Amino acid sequence: MNIKSFVIESIDEMKNKVTWPSYSFLQNSAVLVLVASLIFALVIGVIDLGFENLMKWFYDLF
Repeated sequence: MNIKSFVIESIDEMKNKVTWPSYSFLQNSAVLVLVASLIFALVIGVIDLGFENLMKWFYDLF
């Protein structure tokens, strides 16, 4: 198989055989990822703050 036929078949497959998601589905997925990332960052931040305070309390004992 040469390069020319590979490129032609690849373009044909991308146009006719691949199912592309709709724009609204992509928007909803992007919002979902953004919200999940923010929640995850907040949870990690609270855990980090709690651990920092615990370590300060522990080191202040000595």
